[in-house]
Amino acid sequence: NYLLAQAHVDAPALGSSIAHLNTSTTFSPLQALQDTDVAGYLRHAHEQNLISTIEEGRKETQEEFYHVLEDRGQRDWEARKKRVFEQLGGRVRGENRAVAELKKSFHGKGLLSASTGPSLNMQMQSKMMAYNRVIAELNTARLRGTSYPILHAFIDASLSGNPDQAAFQLAQNFHVLARITAEPPALPPLEHAGAHILNAPLFERKYARVYLGDPDAREAAELRRQIARGAREALEEQYWGVARLGGDPSVANKIRAFVLVRHYRNGEWEDRIELIAGQPLWAKLFHLVRTGHAHEALEEALRFQQAIEHREASFLGHFRAWVEAPDRRLPKPHRDQLHAIFNAHMLHSSTTDPFKLALYKLMGKIDASRRSVQQVTVTTEDWLWFQLAMVDEDENGGLRALAEVLLSYGERHFDGIPGQKGSKRDVGSSNVYVYELLAALWDHQETEIEAVHLAIALAYHGLLRTSDMTPLSLSPVSPPALSLSTLIWRYVRQFVKMDASEALQYVYCVCLSADQSGGIGREQEENAWELVRRIIVLANTGAAWEELVGGFRPDGTHFSGAIEQHAALLKLEDPRQYNEQILVRAAKHSEENHRVPEAIKLYNLAGDYTTVIACLAQALGTTIAQPSSDENARAIERTAADILRHYERTNRAVGKEREAVIRLLRVREAMDAKDAGRVDLALEIMESTDLVPMDGDIAKITRRAEEFKDLPEALQRNLQTFLTLTMDALASVHQRVKTSAMADVTRQMTLATLRKKSRSLMIFAGNLKYRMSPDVYSYLARLDVEIAL
Repeated sequence: NYLLAQAHVDAPALGSSIAHLNTSTTFSPLQALQDTDVAGYLRHAHEQNLISTIEEGRKETQEEFYHVLEDRGQRDWEARKKRVFEQLGGRVRGENRAVAELKKSFHGKGLLSASTGPSLNMQMQSKMMAYNRVIAELNTARLRGTSYPILHAFIDASLSGNPDQAAFQLAQNFHVLARITAEPPALPPLEHAGAHILNAPLFERKYARVYLGDPDAREAAELRRQIARGAREALEEQYWGVARLGGDPSVANKIRAFVLVRHYRNGEWEDRIELIAGQPLWAKLFHLVRTGHAHEALEEALRFQQAIEHREASFLGHFRAWVEAPDRRLPKPHRDQLHAIFNAHMLHSSTTDPFKLALYKLMGKIDASRRSVQQVTVTTEDWLWFQLAMVDEDENGGLRALAEVLLSYGERHFDGIPGQKGSKRDVGSSNVYVYELLAALWDHQETEIEAVHLAIALAYHGLLRTSDMTPLSLSPVSPPALSLSTLIWRYVRQFVKMDASEALQYVYCVCLSADQSGGIGREQEENAWELVRRIIVLANTGAAWEELVGGFRPDGTHFSGAIEQHAALLKLEDPRQYNEQILVRAAKHSEENHRVPEAIKLYNLAGDYTTVIACLAQALGTTIAQPSSDENARAIERTAADILRHYERTNRAVGKEREAVIRLLRVREAMDAKDAGRVDLALEIMESTDLVPMDGDIAKITRRAEEFKDLPEALQRNLQTFLTLTMDALASVHQRVKTSAMADVTRQMTLATLRKKSRSLMIFAGNLKYRMSPDVYSYLARLDVEIAL
């Protein structure tokens, strides 16, 4: 009450009002109604209905708002989570499928030590090996500066093993691209008399300048015509493979048999099939065109010229002009006449032969917005072929307009039912829908292999726009693009540890897009270098690892590795850039991932000898106190010994750090001698290191203790190790001499010498008492007392 009173609130009065509140009259009229006041009653009921309706509407709106807000928040969260997982290098499939193999952040040092991906079955491994061989051959050709028929090689790889129907459909993608790019099945060998390298066709990045340039340029329009024509011809060849029936080998007879099988049922032709001279001529002509035999269709029409002209007087003239036109585009007068005939006799007729209708639409490019013809475009391939045949770059937006239509339909429109012929994978082959196609293929595990190789083939021919997005970039203000480096890394990480050399072959393909403008090309180069460094760190150590990066023979001569031999494919212009971008930075990553021996070898290969010695000293300082059975410590020591011998012979990296490495290796020798029971040798080795002054000169000992802080850090932090080692050796030798059978004078002299050394060690340790733990100092003092007795 006190607080409410300060705010000028009369709490007792409010409490009294609430206590005397009568809620029974809440919904009653403000003025009492007479029993006979019908109008007042109706007015009150109307007002109450309005109030309740408004209240219910408000509640529904509020509930809908929160529902939409929650739904949108969930979608945004799923999209953001998917982007994060993609940046981590994984893939989200199904419900909340995270990247279990990545243990730490993408930017953390744990990235390179992450597991390399899901396990592979034998069938997938066999298919991947077939594709791997093609990629290796491609890179060999690129190094030689020659072209390579990559698409036809991919066709063979996709059909290797035991191909099923799905494999044939996927191979069709490569076949369509081969027709688009006019890639021949094979090239003559360079040894051939007429096959000089300067005369050979150039496939690599052939279309990149036009494809990535101004889309409104004349050359870009011609490229789109080539894409549409090549895709259409590929679909015609595919259809011809289905339509080859009949005993007579002529094209017309095969089509006659196909039309009979397709459209003749139970002794009669399908509805609306028009017979001319007893033949389903319109259907035959259309299917001849559909299979790519337009000239044979013209010959067949001329055989029935009189019968056709009796039905359609002007058809043959228009059809001849259309077939003979180089780009299948009639002059405007022809098209105007076709439009008039179509609108007058066919547009609203329910009995017109659908194949005649389709032929008129194709010749006149009539009503391009109506994209289907009943009984004609019955499969996805038929529909797509019809769209490509109707494309006109000079009108209606051409291929770009068709791409927008395909994108507006979305993926589900083309997925169809399982087992039905025709799918999105066929639709995308025209390069109109290629980015959505690649993303869709990658999203399905059974087609991800083809997605990667399709992207590489497109990049090789210059028909892929790359970006640094992950992995697909669809922006309303910029052309679609794909991150080739992301796609390749997600693929190769499955076998990077098992076969790092094959993984590198794919990484070399990232730089295919290095010529892209706007800084994207440079980003692709840097992405490729980063992937190479990642593979170096992930690859299993051993002889195979040295084959990747190179190394030194026992005589000290250098041999180059596979990466250096393929440096040209990585756009590394000189050895200095190779050392800086690959070896040195990979060495740093190796250090971060605790692969010190590999880091040291990489620094050594890069010629950074000072860093090599610093790494060796640091590593030996860390491992010297570990048990001698530790394999990693032993590997570092072997590497240090090999490099040290080479540096001493060539007088490299002279200085304190090299001396520290020598001393630490000698300490390890002393430890091994002590473990072997050779304490005399262990003491001798420790004295040779000159780490502990044991000559009894107090002034010298004090000076050496003061100078200790100037020694390399690797030696300073191991003070306890070599002091205890030396004192243990002194105590063991003292005990052995004390119980030996040597002459008493000699024994006493030897014991006096050992006491002198022990005393010197204790004076030295006393000056550095606060650099070691009290337990260690107590241990040394106890042994010193034992030796003094």
